[in-house]
Amino acid sequence: MHVKARCHAVGAALWLALMTSWPVAAEAVDVKYRGPVDLAKFQCTGELDSSVVKRVCYNAEHSYMLIRLKQVWYHYCEIDQGTVSALLAAGSKGAFYNESIKDSGTGGKFSCRDKPVPEL
Repeated sequence: MHVKARCHAVGAALWLALMTSWPVAAEAVDVKYRGPVDLAKFQCTGELDSSVVKRVCYNAEHSYMLIRLKQVWYHYCEIDQGTVSALLAAGSKGAFYNESIKDSGTGGKFSCRDKPVPEL
């Protein structure tokens, strides 16, 4: 199997394991630049062992991710499950986030600034 394909397969398996082992009770979080979001329609990790990325919640139907960095929640639009899986499988989640997801200040690939924010 090609190395990249193997990484995606491992990432997808890790994603499935994390998402199915952490049920979310009724919980809402305050997302910067958006406000309160109910996590009922998301699959969320528990606390992650990362100094920066503490929790990830993903709604596959809307390709919408919420991520808690330290104590602040942010949101990303039109982000594919493969990217979320790769984030969760990364040796350094903070480095992966900074290189592949983070807004550059003028809007990144997954920035919600120029995309419709899903109504959940």
